[in-house]
Amino acid sequence: MRLNGEVSCIRHEEEEQEEEAEERVPLTLLAPPPSQKLVVGYALTSKKVKSFLQPKLEGLARKKGIIFVAIDHCQPLGNQGPFDIVLHKLTGKEWQQLLEDYWEKHPEVTVLDPPAAIKHLRNRQSMLQDVADLNLSDCYGKVGIPRQLIITKDPSSIPDAVNKAGLSLPLVVKPLVADGSAKSHELSLAYDEVSLSKLDPPLVLQEFVNHGGVLFKVYIVGETIKFPRVSCAAASADDAELDPGVAELPPRPLLENLCRELRHRLGLRLFNIDIIREHGTKGRFYVIDINYFPGYSKMSGYEHIFTDFLLSLVQSKLKR
Repeated sequence: MRLNGEVSCIRHEEEEQEEEAEERVPLTLLAPPPSQKLVVGYALTSKKVKSFLQPKLEGLARKKGIIFVAIDHCQPLGNQGPFDIVLHKLTGKEWQQLLEDYWEKHPEVTVLDPPAAIKHLRNRQSMLQDVADLNLSDCYGKVGIPRQLIITKDPSSIPDAVNKAGLSLPLVVKPLVADGSAKSHELSLAYDEVSLSKLDPPLVLQEFVNHGGVLFKVYIVGETIKFPRVSCAAASADDAELDPGVAELPPRPLLENLCRELRHRLGLRLFNIDIIREHGTKGRFYVIDINYFPGYSKMSGYEHIFTDFLLSLVQSKLKR
């Protein structure tokens, strides 16, 4: 989004371009017996299928007794399968209703993740509320969210609303809806009131936090956490600076506490968190975005992490 007036435009990389991480904590799990296959039905966009279901992942999955089967989202799920797990990232009320009806009739199937929980992340007003409510603070640092304002209509009233809310310029401008599209990941910086009145609601205005151009991406796959650093000043994730000298990573205990709490509060097992550190501080962090089912394929060793995660779901059911 480019605006007239004093506006500096930048763009977050799309989820499919997210960077590879630095460390992996593998799970040691036994694959199902050769005669017992774990069937994972997937309902993904063609772009997501191409980036996620790469040959290396499917090959490793077959060795572990996991089979990926495409779901026809235009047909009742009950006529397909049977599935042990349903992996999905589609939007729309029709798909959500289709999946919920299927899950109600087949509660034994693991759905990754509940549609209602995913919907919570598609609105930037509700997306960060759990972080704000958490207000995590311990000896390793403090995690919060930038002050923000939701604008749903009438651009001419934005400058007055900003003044009443006590927000300071510049402000980060983001679309209110976070549906995974390229547009939903675009953002701008508004430096003056003239620019504010030219915005196109619905949108979120976040108070800018000087973070030195470094963004930390934290990936969650079940109980596994991986976190690389990414320079958001780069044109894309492929250009991002991943040199260890760029910035010190956030303390792992702090991130583990944050991820554990968010897993519980959000009711999700597949998501990532975008975190920044306030420039000039050592332990003041802000969560600025949460994305469902991000670009895991750019993570080093994602094939092992994901297949082990799928097997862990079966193991946990067997223990019940």
